[in-house]
Amino acid sequence: MKFNGYMKVRIGEAVGLQPTRWSLRHSLFKKGHQFLDPYIAVSVDQVRVGQTSTKQKTNKPTYNEEFCTTVSDARKLELAVFHGTPIGYDDFVANCTVHFQDLLHGTGSSDSFEGWPSKWRSPYGVGQS
Repeated sequence: MKFNGYMKVRIGEAVGLQPTRWSLRHSLFKKGHQFLDPYIAVSVDQVRVGQTSTKQKTNKPTYNEEFCTTVSDARKLELAVFHGTPIGYDDFVANCTVHFQDLLHGTGSSDSFEGWPSKWRSPYGVGQS
């Protein structure tokens, strides 16, 4: 099933984010808990449609940002968390892929869905929403 129409995604917050191996590379020189500089990329069928602001030094960022776009023949929505780095590529933290078919059939209405993803995937074994 493909989704055609207006999509509005609101990113509220992220919790339970864990430092990545790359973000911990300087941890020998720092004592205490290591924080991330996280942002969330919003993509539809592997095409980026938005990105939150980067929150500094936190593992529990609050965004309260919305992304609106018209989509055509869309199959899936992906939310990917990255750790912003000043040099080189940003570091992948976790992601969640939601199929539009699951959203629309799971609500009993094919017009809209309100909810949140419950399964995040991380290379570090974190599965928090």
